[in-house]
Amino acid sequence: MSGTVRHDLPEADDFTRPYWDAAAQGRLLLRRCGTCGRAHHYPREFCPHCWAGEDRVVWEAASGRATLYTWSVIHRNDLPPFGTRVPYTAAVVDLAEGPRMMTEVVDCAAADLRIGMPLTVTFREAADGVWVAVFRPEPGAGQRS
Repeated sequence: MSGTVRHDLPEADDFTRPYWDAAAQGRLLLRRCGTCGRAHHYPREFCPHCWAGEDRVVWEAASGRATLYTWSVIHRNDLPPFGTRVPYTAAVVDLAEGPRMMTEVVDCAAADLRIGMPLTVTFREAADGVWVAVFRPEPGAGQRS
């Protein structure tokens, strides 16, 4: 895969570096506004809710808990390296802190997914030293009764 453009790697910059460094340590970070108190994700320098500036918005550790909002099982994706991982489950989750996040659900058969299913964050190494947040069902949540 050497020399192949990858479409699954983040473009980290000085602003987002704390997020990616925390992910490499197995921690999920959010941004929280000191003016309106709301958390948001993806990381932005300002609050998308009340437009407070970067001096009012800080990084905070997320609990790593979420619920499944929606998902789609991807059976074909020609962009490297996704084609080698199909089928996979692209998902949107509601984080316990409030923000909605695009991600992937792992370690669960598509037939076992349910809206509202409790999930917990885990991290996958996408490339050497680059870790991304994905979610798996909380123990006991991914099995049918």
